[in-house]
Amino acid sequence: MSSNTPRVAVETADVWPEDSDENEGVVVNWFTSEGTRVDEGDPLCEFQVEKVSVDVPAPVSGILDEIALDEDDEFEKGETIAWIRRE
Repeated sequence: MSSNTPRVAVETADVWPEDSDENEGVVVNWFTSEGTRVDEGDPLCEFQVEKVSVDVPAPVSGILDEIALDEDDEFEKGETIAWIRRE
């Protein structure tokens, strides 16, 4: 990957349930895989917090460059779960 191609972090803070007191979630399901082209707003994965399931949309269009967390991995609110490389 060239160093001048910016990668954008996929985070969960913007879609975190507002009424949740929990700061930890679990990745339930990835809808796409590394190397797949995605459009801004496409659902990338689903995570669960306190039995509430939330879809994580792609923040930008590009290639899903890296998935940082596998299914069933726990993470904290705001943690980067994947990276998208802009085209």
